[in-house]
Amino acid sequence: MSLLHLCFYSSFTLSCLGLAFHRTHLISTLLCLESMMLSMFIALSMWPIETQTTSTTVAPVFMLAFSACEAGTGLAMLVASTRTHGSDHLHNLNLLQC
Repeated sequence: MSLLHLCFYSSFTLSCLGLAFHRTHLISTLLCLESMMLSMFIALSMWPIETQTTSTTVAPVFMLAFSACEAGTGLAMLVASTRTHGSDHLHNLNLLQC
């Protein structure tokens, strides 16, 4: 396993572990999701270099666009939950009572 693969796998795994264990605040959950998307973007960007192909793929650009939309939506949810509930604690949010 190369150093690049090890860095990708470890960053993705640490993001998943952070998402699993630190779900008290909405902002920490959003940061873990954003780091997962960033590690996937780096992996998709490095894939043509690893396979030594000359063609570039459009998948990293689409993934980066969706990641930006996800971040914007997450921050809008953070602002809305803070205004309605007074904090960003996830245990205060009940998705069945919108």
